[in-house]
Amino acid sequence: MAKIISVNQAVDLIQDGMTVGISGFGAFASPDSILDAMGKKYREHNTPKKLTIVSGVAPGDFVEDGCGMSKIKDDGLIDTLIASHLRMSPAIGRAVSENKIAAFSMPLGVYGQLMAAIGGKRPGVLTHVGLRTYADPRQEGCKLNGRAKEQDREIVQLVQVDGKDYLLYKSFHIDACILHASYADEDGNISLQDEPVRGELLELASAVHNNGGIVIVEVKDIVKPGSLDPRQVLIHKSYVDYLVKAENSGNVALAYNAALIGDIRVPTEGSVKALPMSYKKVIVRRAVMELEKDALVNLGIGIPAGVANVANEEGLSGQVTLSLETGIYGGVPLDGPLFGASVNPDSVSRSADMFTTYDGGGLDMTVLGCAEIDPAGNVNVSKFSGRCVGPGGFVNISQNTPKVCFAFSFTSGKQDIAVEDGRLVIRQDGDGVKFKRSIEQITFSSDYAQETGQTVLFITERAVFHILNGKVTLTEIAPGADLQRDILDKMEFRPEIAPDLALMDQRLFLPGKMGLSF
Repeated sequence: MAKIISVNQAVDLIQDGMTVGISGFGAFASPDSILDAMGKKYREHNTPKKLTIVSGVAPGDFVEDGCGMSKIKDDGLIDTLIASHLRMSPAIGRAVSENKIAAFSMPLGVYGQLMAAIGGKRPGVLTHVGLRTYADPRQEGCKLNGRAKEQDREIVQLVQVDGKDYLLYKSFHIDACILHASYADEDGNISLQDEPVRGELLELASAVHNNGGIVIVEVKDIVKPGSLDPRQVLIHKSYVDYLVKAENSGNVALAYNAALIGDIRVPTEGSVKALPMSYKKVIVRRAVMELEKDALVNLGIGIPAGVANVANEEGLSGQVTLSLETGIYGGVPLDGPLFGASVNPDSVSRSADMFTTYDGGGLDMTVLGCAEIDPAGNVNVSKFSGRCVGPGGFVNISQNTPKVCFAFSFTSGKQDIAVEDGRLVIRQDGDGVKFKRSIEQITFSSDYAQETGQTVLFITERAVFHILNGKVTLTEIAPGADLQRDILDKMEFRPEIAPDLALMDQRLFLPGKMGLSF
């Protein structure tokens, strides 16, 4: 039977130098009460320190002093981080970029599968995911920064099976984990009945419990034994050592939202706002034009997430299934701190189960972001411009989907770009170049894509490119954009130009609905 303890008692269980798993996907499932107390104890008593933190999408809400790992950002508390994605915790991402924390980053789907492997006492995860990317030991072996490269830790190994290359992501010991869920009964059964995202909680709990570690679960409330719906109990009491009743953290993602978990279904016309007309909406609209009826589609964070809004605005949402790496099928996926959830979902499954679908080629199409592209069409989203971000589910998704659309603004930095009278008007362009001679890290391999026969598009507000014959090829240009001034002069390499170079669809640049249909 699990023991009920206070937040401070939970923190006292974490000792210097431990390896500690933390649940969370962005702001969801973030054990904020315990993390807040841990940060306070460190500042007052210099302990716990030199921790190795293990996480998937490291919890956070894009706010410097917000939820999740921002609460344990103090120098010296974390020594090493093994996480798939850091962007949602700005302070932690900056510490990694400044080489204060040694950081290893594996693809998110691999992370969940590895936690299950550790729980099953297997040597690791053998997979094709990550070949020819930064995760491959022939490149960087998942090491995000200099401090990681200085360590003798190798978390991934290149192996051959029947003459084919694979990556073995190796198991390691985790001393304790801190999880957040909806409810626990006094015996320790854990319910996720109010959670829009299920993440890798079960996998992490098994990885720790089955290897003699400490499993701590923070919940909104603790109820009498037998009062939980067993269909909502994800973690059985046999896995759980300690329960903590959470204190109010103000994290909106932890609040009950009936429309995100299927308790009610709401009219999306009122609950999901149409995107305002802008150059970013042009990008999203062009990506929506690639959708096909009855397709299963994944959306990434940022501009790609806007595909859900435009598909809803155009009345297409019910004719495609939009999905998220968190395990969400259907509905209208959200962006920002609530990325990972969906209004009116068809189903809510575990992240590890979703990645089984993704890794096996179950998707028809994906829309993802992009930070850097080289002449061959290799893409970097994990480490750029002095920032260590990590890939999240990007590698699993981009490597295994037949049709990949990268949707992003053509340049970065301060810009003033308008859409007027059916044309793109570039008053001030960003000074950051995204189409580069060489990229800092390969998160998507063009060579691998060509071998597997993927269709690859790069969609921006002023131009659309395809990978054709192993080269980035310009196929469409926006009305109002000048080929030389606005496109070629803003690239570090000259792309191939299709002989039938076309104007982007005029409807992309006009207010009101486009009138799309299948």
